[in-house]
Amino acid sequence: VGAGAIGRVFADALARVDDAELRVVVTRTEGSARELAAAHAAAWSTDPGRLAADDIDVVVVATPSGTHADLAVPALEAGKHVLIEKPLDVSLAAADRIIEAERRTGNVVAVVSQHRFDRSSEKLVAAARGGGLGRLTSATASCAWWRGQSYYDSGAWRGTWALDGGGATMNQAVHVIDLLLAVMGEPVEVFAFTGTLAHERLEVEDTAVAALRFASGALGTIHATTAAYPGVEAALRVFGDAGSAAIVDDELAFWHAAAGPRPEVAMAESGAAANQLTAADRLAADERGLGASHRRQLADLVRVVRARRAGDTSARPRVGTAEGRLTLATVLAMYESARTGRPVRPA
Repeated sequence: VGAGAIGRVFADALARVDDAELRVVVTRTEGSARELAAAHAAAWSTDPGRLAADDIDVVVVATPSGTHADLAVPALEAGKHVLIEKPLDVSLAAADRIIEAERRTGNVVAVVSQHRFDRSSEKLVAAARGGGLGRLTSATASCAWWRGQSYYDSGAWRGTWALDGGGATMNQAVHVIDLLLAVMGEPVEVFAFTGTLAHERLEVEDTAVAALRFASGALGTIHATTAAYPGVEAALRVFGDAGSAAIVDDELAFWHAAAGPRPEVAMAESGAAANQLTAADRLAADERGLGASHRRQLADLVRVVRARRAGDTSARPRVGTAEGRLTLATVLAMYESARTGRPVRPA
């Protein structure tokens, strides 16, 4: 449901997922539904009720953020599993409606966080959780991109609290924030500033910074902007007392994990000289570009649906509502802190 830019990404990605097919495209506008459906030999409809039909197993919600709960809840109640484009919705009340419907119906909800399926992210998360970097001490998450005024003017919903849910933090940096939380765990305190500095006619921010304290005691920072002309990078850097790592634009850019004792290092032996990256850490051609990791997340949901059909009711997607809610709560805590001038604990 939804045939905008992200809807087209999902349709293209699904065409390359084994054991799954795009059956129907549903949008409010006949022209966009017909066009996307024709490109994938699928049916189309402007009636959301079509999603309840027996030939549908999974509903992919690819509509403006503030509509997610209104589409996901009826789909769950119709017996469908659901994949929701980030964020889960724009408020915790709406997110909790989805979570309650998931619990009540027994169907599953996956929340789009495609970069958790990048090999670089998988390696970092596994090392961090397994102690391979020692005690994690700090991390920085930055999304320094550019979006021209035409981006925000391209849809009346863009740049609004009601349907966009926020600006650079909620819609662009949310992916690197999600990876930050996957590695560092739950934040217990957030302090943030936001501003609208390079765009007009926005209700939301185009720049934000935040400091975080995690339950482990580790510290972190978040930097989010769509006012970094011409667009620089999205990066996650994680530091521990036995190793450190950096992911820049989906690629591992730095990796060092001490094996055994940690000898003192001279200044000349640190930084680039300590980088343990190998050629095997580089992403292959078919792992690059928009849609590559979407395919892996779609395949993960297909795995879950097949397992549940075979009777395994414990099968869960790798990124579900718990993960999606924590990321949403962290972003909303940034907004609340910026509004009140006080530190906030994500709810």
